[in-house]
Amino acid sequence: MKRRRTTLLCLTALLGTALVASPASPAAADEVEQLKNGSFDTTTEPWWTTSNVTAGLSDGRLCADIPGGTANRWDAAVGQNDVTLVKGESYKFSFTANGSPDGHVLRAIVGLQVAPYDTWFEVSPQLSVSGNSYSYTFTSPVDTAQGQVGFQLGGSADPFRFCMDDVSLLGGVPPEVYEPDTGPRVRVNQVAYLPAGPKNATLVTDATAKLPWQLKSASGATVAHGWSVPRGIDASSGQNVHSIDFGAYKKRGEGFTLVADGETSRPFDIGTSAYERLRTDAAKYYYTQRSGIAIRDDLRPGYGRAAGHVNVAPNQGDSHVPCQPGVCDYTLDVTGGWYDAGDHGKYVVNGGISTWELLSTYERELLARTGEPGKLGDGTLAIPESGNKVPDILDEARWELEFLLKMQVPDGQPLAGMAHHKIHDEQWTGLPLLPSADPQKRELHPANTAATLNLAATAAQAARLFKPYDKAFAAKALAAARKAWAAALAHPAIYADPDDGIGGGAYPDSDVSDEFYWAAAELYLTTGEKPFADHVLASPVHTADIFGPLGYDWARTAAAARLDLATVPSRLPGRDKVRRSVVKGADTYLATLKAQPYGMPYAPPENLYDWGSNHQILHNGIVIATAYDITGGSKYRDGALQSVDYLFGRNALNMSYVTGYGEVNSHNQHSRWYAHELDPNLPNPPRGTLAGGPNSSIQDPYAQSKLQGCTGQFCYIDDIQSWSTNEHTINWNSALTRMASFVADQG
Repeated sequence: MKRRRTTLLCLTALLGTALVASPASPAAADEVEQLKNGSFDTTTEPWWTTSNVTAGLSDGRLCADIPGGTANRWDAAVGQNDVTLVKGESYKFSFTANGSPDGHVLRAIVGLQVAPYDTWFEVSPQLSVSGNSYSYTFTSPVDTAQGQVGFQLGGSADPFRFCMDDVSLLGGVPPEVYEPDTGPRVRVNQVAYLPAGPKNATLVTDATAKLPWQLKSASGATVAHGWSVPRGIDASSGQNVHSIDFGAYKKRGEGFTLVADGETSRPFDIGTSAYERLRTDAAKYYYTQRSGIAIRDDLRPGYGRAAGHVNVAPNQGDSHVPCQPGVCDYTLDVTGGWYDAGDHGKYVVNGGISTWELLSTYERELLARTGEPGKLGDGTLAIPESGNKVPDILDEARWELEFLLKMQVPDGQPLAGMAHHKIHDEQWTGLPLLPSADPQKRELHPANTAATLNLAATAAQAARLFKPYDKAFAAKALAAARKAWAAALAHPAIYADPDDGIGGGAYPDSDVSDEFYWAAAELYLTTGEKPFADHVLASPVHTADIFGPLGYDWARTAAAARLDLATVPSRLPGRDKVRRSVVKGADTYLATLKAQPYGMPYAPPENLYDWGSNHQILHNGIVIATAYDITGGSKYRDGALQSVDYLFGRNALNMSYVTGYGEVNSHNQHSRWYAHELDPNLPNPPRGTLAGGPNSSIQDPYAQSKLQGCTGQFCYIDDIQSWSTNEHTINWNSALTRMASFVADQG
């Protein structure tokens, strides 16, 4: 599987806090202390410090003076090496620590003392002057005698004093069992069902026979009733479940609940207003992701911040960014664009799919039978460009497009016309960290074919959509697309380095046949020129079954071409076959949806949920929605509508994965500036932010400490530390933006 990050080491420097210490585990006979001198009664040996840290004994504690002005957590540290760990054994890691003045963040790790410095467990509590006791349980994934316990304290602008005591790494303890609070056993879409749409719920129960259910109004009156349908054991959750269908009830209202088996669901509405709000909230997310511009608090109350990476100290800035050593001898102005996710990196391949999806959201509104382009028109998103007579969603997409154009290799260079893969910090930074406070050197990474074709595709698409509003920009975009296409044809097999994951995600992709197909399709749809049509028709991707169980994403872009070829008017030979292929793909996803007791069009092989599974569920739903646009068949409309129920609470964890939507919702997504969980002065993510969702690989140490052995839907935790299950990204929110707009149109 193609993933955004491919090694555990990549993001171990990013993680945040564990604010609540776990309860002590019961004593076991074979518990063994792995650390030496954790009590500091007479000496600090064998604990070491980095050369810039002065440490000594103070009242039976190790206390250290930590300098200010360092860039990274690991630039100032205290630790102990040569710690033995046994694979599969559980350990209790405990300590007391305090900082003065308070508010500084400590990164405590258990990892490898030599390269590649893997981290197997880490937490980052915020220290207070009164001192705190911390205790965590984790399971070692390795056998090693070269383990390290480290307390990393750098990254602060100001100096402070750090003290610690009673440091222990106790082996042989029982593993901690994490039990998520899943609330009532009746699982519903906590946001809203459309009055004329499907209404389904899932009941978790031991019962094997059908059970009665009642739909209650906000006043408690029973307004509908019926019987559940037993479904047996659900593979995606391991639960015995029943399905409940109350779609026959079509009256609008707020505060409904569903009662079954002695349980009352969380409340929900029957209506359309929530999706009208989500249509814009999901798209408004992008303004606060912008780089190179101050975010105005009057436009996003509570989210105002200084511009990031504009060469104002401590930023080294994005206006004259050099390449990685040995890659090129020029600099580029790559200001602007969107920060990709919870970090400060900007990536062309992820920016490409995200831009396409925002542009396609608007293009669908123009073309589909239920489209309402005015709902995303000028003034709808409250951005600085509102009022310029250009649809706001196009203005927002242009912010990223301008950045993508800047990533093109200049004329006169060996790879002129190609696009650089990404630009980000030389080293990983810690969190929380506002974009304006990032001190790291920024670097351009090598150009490659996938990035170049992303530029060609999105710029070509933009050319046709911007033509009615800004002919000069449309012409500029089309010229850049043509140049990128020619460069990709000249250099068809330059791939991103899968190991280039220090300071930013690697985004490797060694199969670019789908990107060639996508770029040719967009260039053809914009120009109507035969060479592009010929490339589309000759591509083996054109007739392949591209609608697999995982769904499309930044590394699987063939569906971007197929969906546009099926819906954007053209004279492409065999276009009817293209349209039928989309409907066939939708039929496959509908069959999956019907087979899943939780009603989602997603059943990954071996029940292994992929990174960003929530957006893949949305993408499969978008294919179903596109089949409705093509055919007008009600089963596709209903399937697309039902597919979003999972995201809003009809799932094993009984929570909405969209911030601000649903009674219980994700709001601690991994982020450096939506970091309220770490710093009360910072906000949670804005309303309408999608969390990545269950990920069976649980690559981050925090998820590994909580979710070992998790089944499918349970491989998720709403904590800022869990970057593998709980990050937010521009390409996940683009999927939400497109589907929210479709659902709102069906009202």
